[in-house]
Amino acid sequence: MVKSALQGRPIVKGFFDKRTFSVQYVVADPETRHCAIIDPVLDFDEKSGSTATWSTDELLDHVRNEGYTLEWILDTHPHADHFSAAAYLRGKTGVQTAIGEKVVEVQKLWKEIYNYSDTFPTDGSQWDKLFVDGERFKIGSCDVEVMFTPGHTLASIAYGVGDAIFVHDTLFQPDFGTARADFPGGDAHALWRSI
Repeated sequence: MVKSALQGRPIVKGFFDKRTFSVQYVVADPETRHCAIIDPVLDFDEKSGSTATWSTDELLDHVRNEGYTLEWILDTHPHADHFSAAAYLRGKTGVQTAIGEKVVEVQKLWKEIYNYSDTFPTDGSQWDKLFVDGERFKIGSCDVEVMFTPGHTLASIAYGVGDAIFVHDTLFQPDFGTARADFPGGDAHALWRSI
């Protein structure tokens, strides 16, 4: 829950990804023109097992065309329906990546369930920053608050950015209601409390 009013009215542009039915966001401070990308999708072709970056390159084109300065690459949770393009974006831009600290619990759970290699790290080191619940930071001059919203996954977080909030798979509006809670580590009761 947001404890106090957050400063700022960000410019928000959503990019719908048809393959995953996900929305990626570019969120910008209108004063400083600094921005963040939230939940970037790394394109994956199941048949060939290959990845591509069309979706993410579209986000970078938008950032460039609007004259924004990319400040953050943010994930709300580890996604079961697509790969995160955070590492790709960090490699292209040098910008820091972040996710909630509970991602390490999901990594440990999924490593065991999906028989990931012993070399797969379960310490969250794929991101530069692991946020804790209630932590605050800025995108330009817009205040951002991190809110722990477990249920869809045990690591889900939301970002309150000024007068906007980014919940990704915690709540599907206006059409689908609440998110699924049937993934390993999901919990419908926790999801209800998060909403």
